[in-house]
Amino acid sequence: MNIKSLIDLNQLSQEDMKEIIELAGKIMKNPHNYTDYCHGKIMATLFYEPSTRTQMSFQTAMLRLGGKIIGFDNPQNSSVSKGENLKDTIRVISGYSDIIVMRNSFEGSAYAASLYSRCPVINAGDGGHLHPTQTLTDLVTLSFEKGRLSSLTVGLCGDIKNGRTVHSLIKYLSQFKDNKFVLISTPELQAPQYIKDILNASGCEYKLVDTLDEAIGELDVLYMTRIQRERFANAEDYEKQKGIYVLDREKLRKAKADMKILHPLPRVDEITIDVDDDSRAKYFEQAEYGMYARMALIIKMLESPDRSVPSKVESTHKAHCNNPKCITSTEKYLPDLFKESGDMLVCKYCDDRLLV
Repeated sequence: MNIKSLIDLNQLSQEDMKEIIELAGKIMKNPHNYTDYCHGKIMATLFYEPSTRTQMSFQTAMLRLGGKIIGFDNPQNSSVSKGENLKDTIRVISGYSDIIVMRNSFEGSAYAASLYSRCPVINAGDGGHLHPTQTLTDLVTLSFEKGRLSSLTVGLCGDIKNGRTVHSLIKYLSQFKDNKFVLISTPELQAPQYIKDILNASGCEYKLVDTLDEAIGELDVLYMTRIQRERFANAEDYEKQKGIYVLDREKLRKAKADMKILHPLPRVDEITIDVDDDSRAKYFEQAEYGMYARMALIIKMLESPDRSVPSKVESTHKAHCNNPKCITSTEKYLPDLFKESGDMLVCKYCDDRLLV
């Protein structure tokens, strides 16, 4: 792979993805062949937000490859609590480790970290923006459970606005031939404009619907998500949205016999417990696929010998991102980096748009 850090899964070509999926399959079949691959290597897991599956999946992946783990799962247990900025944290820890896995509540945080890291950085979730290794998990799952990544009708249900797993999955699957998307959400939780722009640019067919019942019968894949309490400004707004979408056995009667049900987990109340016994439910298997996917990714990322500090990056425009959730809103030293798109500037950190 011709990348040092993985911030967005769209950095990977379809050939890169094919190699990772094939390697994940080899590891699943013969895990003993890979038990010493990372002997002497150290992974730093920097989790500024709570995590169970992603953090433990990465840690387990590294340990199964023979490597070691350092890091924190609560910034209050680190120098962040003393006011240390992201740049300093990354410059120090990238000197201790061979690879960094980071989750942070601010959008664009992993990209910001990559500007200062000597070692590869893997984005384990940056706020409501992206979650590329969850999408890698999803793609490995679909490859083995559906046998393809094209010609799929994919329904995504729940918090489409803030769901970083949803955003990453749409961005990558939109590259494959004849995929269609059904975005199932309330008007308040519809996909952000940059995701619609991606779908429009790719020529993918998609539609917005507001009930699961009207969509489930046409789906090859149903990707359920929880309504995320932590992404709402106040409890009142959350209460208005929670519990609207619930998948149960009754709704499944309308679904295809070979439809696959995925969920990035954790589950709250959006899938009833009795669905777990349905053969179409693959979310627990999905979590296990994720471990093998991350083992394969770690192997590929550590192939790069580059340990240099990245060259200094200067601001590209005399503008500043207005998104309060962007990492640039708190880490004021970061250069203002934008891509031009028509009469808009697109923030390289969070993908928010500004009029020129």
